[in-house]
Order: sequence, then structure tokens, then C-alpha cells
Amino acid sequence: MLSSFIAGEPTPLLAETLLNPVVILAIGILIVVLLLMRLELPAFVALIVAAFAVGILSPDIAVPSVGPEVAGSFGEILTAIGIPILMAALIGKCLIESGAADRIVRAFHSTFGEGREGVTLLGSSYLLSIPVFFDTVFYLLAPIARSMRARTGEKMALYTAAIIGGAFAAHALVPPTPGPLAVSGELGLDLGLVIGMGLLIGVPSSIVGGLVYGRWIDDRMDIPLREALGTTAEDLKETTQKPIEKLPGTFEALLPILLAIVLIASNTISTTFLPEGSQIVTATEFLGDANIALTIAAIAAIWTFYRFEAETSDDFSDGLTSAIKDGGNIIAITAAGGAFGAMLGAAGVGDFFVSFMEGIGVGPLITAWLIAAVLIVSTGSLTVAMITSATMMAPLMGQLEVHPVYLMLTIGTGSMFFAWHNSSPFWIINEIGGLKHDETLRTFSFVGFIMSIVGLAMTLVIATIFPMA
Repeated sequence: MLSSFIAGEPTPLLAETLLNPVVILAIGILIVVLLLMRLELPAFVALIVAAFAVGILSPDIAVPSVGPEVAGSFGEILTAIGIPILMAALIGKCLIESGAADRIVRAFHSTFGEGREGVTLLGSSYLLSIPVFFDTVFYLLAPIARSMRARTGEKMALYTAAIIGGAFAAHALVPPTPGPLAVSGELGLDLGLVIGMGLLIGVPSSIVGGLVYGRWIDDRMDIPLREALGTTAEDLKETTQKPIEKLPGTFEALLPILLAIVLIASNTISTTFLPEGSQIVTATEFLGDANIALTIAAIAAIWTFYRFEAETSDDFSDGLTSAIKDGGNIIAITAAGGAFGAMLGAAGVGDFFVSFMEGIGVGPLITAWLIAAVLIVSTGSLTVAMITSATMMAPLMGQLEVHPVYLMLTIGTGSMFFAWHNSSPFWIINEIGGLKHDETLRTFSFVGFIMSIVGLAMTLVIATIFPMA
């Protein structure tokens, strides 16, 4: 029995028990949850260990091939996302350190005016979350929200929900954030199309979750301004009142984000409307490639950082090195999640769920949403939920009757479903925002839940009207 198992020829008993796709999925998730929550191992380690375990149980992979298969899947994700994510990390670090991010927030505030602080925070969070990671955006905007609470004496729940709504939408639906970027690569999608469709679904979803629900919960829950991480309201006001003349101009602050979006979108537009091989298409295919576009945007952000904040060459170098380290951690987690998803796919989990859902009249889009929802609840990582779901669903794209971009959107909206105590942003929001656990749950977790439902409904409606197949 043991020799046949090692040779990749499972016995009937194993086929009926351990090799059942649902059991394999449950074992994989259980390993991730135990290693993350009980042993508090890094997410990368937990996901790789789970990937090996699932690979061993997979009926289509011989045990000696598990290591190479996991490594191969890991490497494929690295190739697709490595440079863009590192460049996005550099952009985010430079936006924050140079004061460009603060300038963007002030631009929103001056545009929408007093009394619309929720809109200011939502818009700032959405825009900044495109190149800046979720955790960092909240680090940046939470002090601003707390200083607004100190000034107005109210609406802390609304301000918190608004930041979360904007960050969730961009983080789940708009490249070059890691999840959407990796899913786009896995499904072979055009990044310009993904950005456009992500905005189409993300903006209304964030408004409903961040502002509509934010106002509703704010009327029912007053969050007092507590001391958080040793900072008082007076400290916060001081840090957000830097003279505007010491900040970059609005255009310069926005330039890295605009460059990334415009260059990538130009490739989509030119390849759609111009003949293949034309000089314009050749140029946009080069400049609009995610690796090139994000590198150009990063250079612009680095220049602003150098001009405004780099007092010494060591400060400049240390700041950029720190960003690359942060980006490397995100890449490792994302690629490990992809390897985990590939092993689940090899174990037949995706096929099982699609067949089961078809049997009860549910199509691939809702199936992908459900898988992502299960993974975000169980693992707490939006990025892991997205890339794992994508690698499970990618082999089944032939069954779609609509454009694959809708599959990406349902995965993205599903990954927002209900992140809770096992999610690192939950604790960041809890500590940096000065919230209690139930307050974080009613803002962070439920904003994501509402956005997930609204986003799924919008995606299904638009896919029905404009299948683009």
C-alpha cells in the first residue's frame, strides 16, 4: 500500500477518503490556519507547507514530483508579478516619505470641502491603494481620520469605513496591487481592461460599503478618540499640518500613479483599435508592459522622494531598500499562495466545486466567488484568497460563456467577503485606529462583506448585459 502511494498510485481506500477534493481542501486550509494562528509562523512558510501537503495528497502528482511542481508554480507567479510589485512598493514608499500622499489627500479635501471628509478619505484611500499596500494606506490615513475626529468631534466610524472601502476596492480589483496583478497574469488578461473593469465595479462598491454603510453604522456606533500607539489627537494634528509649500505639487504627487495607468491603458487602447505591427502599437506594447510602466512610474516617484525628503544619500538608499524588503515579502506570500492554489487545482478541488455547483444550477462565476469567500474567511489574506482561487479556476476558463475578466472580478469581490481576526489588516486597523475589537469587526469586516455582495451583483448584471465573449 505504501509503495503504491509513493509511486503515485493511490489505493482505493485513500481514493475514497484522503483523495476526496473536499477533504484535501479542508486539510490544506486547516494547515494554513493552524500554522498562522496557533504557531504564528510567517504566511509564506504556512502556505508552502500547505502546498506540499496538498501536493502529496493530490491523485495526479507522484510524491517525488511534489517539490518540483510546487517550485514550478511558485516560479511562474514570481515571473509574472516580481518586478511590478517591487516597483509598486517603491512608488508607495516614495509617495509617503516625500509628502506626495499627504498632498493628494489635501487635494481631495480642497476639492470636496468641509463636511465631506468621508468622501475625501474614500477617494484618497482608493487612489493611494493602487500603488500602496493596504496596511500602509491605513498607516497613512488613520492619523488623518483621527485628527478629523478631533476637529469635528464625531464620525469616526464613517471615517474608518471610508478608508477601508477605498482600500478594499483597489486592493481587490485594480492592478498593480498584488492580488489583481497575479490573477490577471494567471488568467492571461489585458491589464488595461482589468483596470477599467476594476474601477467600474470598485467605485460603486466602495461608495456603498464605505459611505452608505459607513454613515449607517456611524449613526449607531460612536467611536471615541482614544490614544493609540502613544499618539494623542494633538500629536496627530501636528503631523498633518506640514506647510503646503514644503510638499510636492498636486501634479507631481499624482504623476507616478497617472504614468502607470496611462501607459498600461495606452497599450490596451492601441492594440484594440490599431493594426498589429504598427509603430504606435509597437511603442505602446513596450511602454505599456507592466514591468516597464511600473518602472517608469517608480523612477518618477523616486525623483520626488529625492528632491523633498532625502537629506543624505544614506537616508535615500535606506528608504528605497526598506520598500524593496516590504515588496519582497508580498511577492513571497503571493507566489506561495499561487503554489498552494496550483496544488489544490491538481487535486481536483476546482473541478469538484464547478461540477457540484453546475449540478445545483450555479455557474463558474459564482463558484469562483464562493471559493474566494471561503479562503478569505479561513486564511484572512485577500491576496492569498485571490491567487489561490485563480489558480484553481484557470484550467476551467473554457467553460465560461463570458469574458474571463468577469472571472477575475468575481474572485476579487469574493476575496473581500469577511476578513476578521485572522487578517493582519484587522489588527492594524484595530491598533492604529484606536478601536475595540467589536468596532473593528463592525467597520472593517462588514464593509468588506457589503462590498463583496454589491460587487458580485454588479459583476453578474454587467456580464449578462455585456458578456464580451
